[in-house]
Amino acid sequence: MIIRRSAKFPARFSFGGEWPPKDLELCLGKDRHIERRDGVCLLSAVLLLPYCPRGPLPLLPSPAPALYSALVLPVVLSANYRYPVYTLQALVEATAGVLSKAWKPLNRFLRRLYGPIDRAENLFLRMKNISVMANQIVFLMLADKVLVPKQRMTCLYTLMFYNVIAYCVSYIKEIIEKEDWSPYVTLTERSQIKHLAMSATKIVLEWTKAVTFVVTLTFMLLVFGLEQGLEHYKPSTLYTVITWIYYSATEKVFVDMFPAILGYLQLEALENIENLYAPVILRYFTIGMSALFSLILLPTAPWRFLFVATYLNIYLRWKELMQNSGAALKREREILNRYRKATVEEIDRFDDVCSVCLCAMTKARVTPCHHLFHADCLRQCLKTTDSCPMCKREFKFD
Repeated sequence: MIIRRSAKFPARFSFGGEWPPKDLELCLGKDRHIERRDGVCLLSAVLLLPYCPRGPLPLLPSPAPALYSALVLPVVLSANYRYPVYTLQALVEATAGVLSKAWKPLNRFLRRLYGPIDRAENLFLRMKNISVMANQIVFLMLADKVLVPKQRMTCLYTLMFYNVIAYCVSYIKEIIEKEDWSPYVTLTERSQIKHLAMSATKIVLEWTKAVTFVVTLTFMLLVFGLEQGLEHYKPSTLYTVITWIYYSATEKVFVDMFPAILGYLQLEALENIENLYAPVILRYFTIGMSALFSLILLPTAPWRFLFVATYLNIYLRWKELMQNSGAALKREREILNRYRKATVEEIDRFDDVCSVCLCAMTKARVTPCHHLFHADCLRQCLKTTDSCPMCKREFKFD
């Protein structure tokens, strides 16, 4: 029997329905999946053979197993996740169900257990001088092991020199910013009567600062200018540059100067809120440097030292970032993101001037009532009211 193509029998018509049947497509797809799964299982077994006790991997020197694991394990895990074995998949789902039921009581137990540790960590972070000095010492020790491994106790001498430089910079900054040069203290702001006890204390304090500054400069000249320094203290140039940058990113006198530097650069992406971005940038930099040096020392350094370095310079710094400066920046960004960014045409149309600070605008935010403001100016206004600084209309979002 021959069936010709006609209106009653279209080209795709057959007595069993569409061709190819959907069941056949599903079967072929399932077979292909099974073939790929079997191939993935075989490939995983081959790649994991070096981990056997009699395999070659345990016999290789220390960097080789870690490097092989970093290259192979992500491939094996991703491939088995894409084409899982059905028995293992059922086992994983059952395990996930049991863990989800046990997670709430376990979470409460872990929170209760971690509570005293969390309070101790927060107390340590609130002691700024001690926590910052601990971070600096630990990072300098990491830098010693990476950049000058043959030197001993380089970190303590380096920290001492950097503290001397920081003190000199802070004293010079105090002199430059000083407004009241009178050595006396009056009873009231507009009074001419001198307070004897407070005036004597102020004079002694100022003279002590001046003498300390002179002694510090003399010490620096003896060490660096006259080359009468320590005999075995010979740090490399790379070590000095890296450690000085890290020290500057953590020391208070330089950290306070960083927002002004960002403001001088006039980066449009910061939208005039450099005082919020500055501590976040410095924290990310210090955490990244500590993490990089810890990874470099991972094959060779003692695990106890790496644990302390990771805990103090990475975990606690990250925790402080999330609780303080990072949280503050995130809140302000969430508020500002409710207002869209103005285009260049809109800024030109509004005469390129912010109506709050009366300064030129290169970037601006647009309110629902179609007024343009600097992001920082708008943020300052929103701290006191939810109304537009221009038309006093309350902000409403769709």
